[in-house]
Amino acid sequence: MTIQETAAMLQTMNRVLLLTHVRPDGDTIGSAAALCQALRDMGKTAYLLPNTGITETYACYAAPYWAEEGFEPDFVVSVDIAALGLLPENAKKYASRIDLAIDHHGSQEFFAERTCLDAEAAACGEIVYEIVRLMTPVTQEIALPLYVAVSTDTGCFVYSNTSAHTHRVAAALLETGIAVAGVNKALFRTKSRTRLAMEAWMAEWAEYYDNDRVVIMQIPRSLCLDYKATEADVEELSSLAALVEGTDCGVTLRELKDGRVKISLRTGPRVNATEVCA
Repeated sequence: MTIQETAAMLQTMNRVLLLTHVRPDGDTIGSAAALCQALRDMGKTAYLLPNTGITETYACYAAPYWAEEGFEPDFVVSVDIAALGLLPENAKKYASRIDLAIDHHGSQEFFAERTCLDAEAAACGEIVYEIVRLMTPVTQEIALPLYVAVSTDTGCFVYSNTSAHTHRVAAALLETGIAVAGVNKALFRTKSRTRLAMEAWMAEWAEYYDNDRVVIMQIPRSLCLDYKATEADVEELSSLAALVEGTDCGVTLRELKDGRVKISLRTGPRVNATEVCA
């Protein structure tokens, strides 16, 4: 679906439940929160399905929108979710009835009845911004979570996915008058002592391959337990490996509670992360 078709479809919806993905980041939370506020501004009933994996970093943006207990939606919309396997446990019951998926991942599996996909967008927040502005004024209440969405998925506008359009969207959001200095400091320039200690351990035990162009770092479960790390401490540690000078492929292996290992890649032009993950 195009942006215009998606906006038209959303305008026909009411009693909407928005889904975010497991281990939610700023893009899925910020995009869903902004879309929820936009729907409410249009007089719709809309909520986010509670996501137990959310951390303190993003909880404040989602808190006003969590669904009431027992809420039964007429429509279900997923935001920034590429595959059904990324649904949180409490969202799986909606897997077969997702009416609309809004996403920017090239690995999108087209599980919803209708899909709005722009694989060129740096963040789902860019897509949601374009949709929302066709439906209702972009207020500060909408702009702030969208800024969180776009800024976090671009590493505060430094990742290679950042485009001229990304900056135009960010500029439009800033023009609403939102205050972002505190947001930027909290998201990009503040680390707990636990986080710094974990980074030091990961750097010490890093492994290098392919003439040092590939760096592999680990986050074993024991490390999290030893440092009593919260999910907020672990957030975005997957970006650390890519910061090593001379590398264009940073790999992070994180051991999860159930024994599975989550693999995260940060790559340059030489390595296609989507193809590697596939």
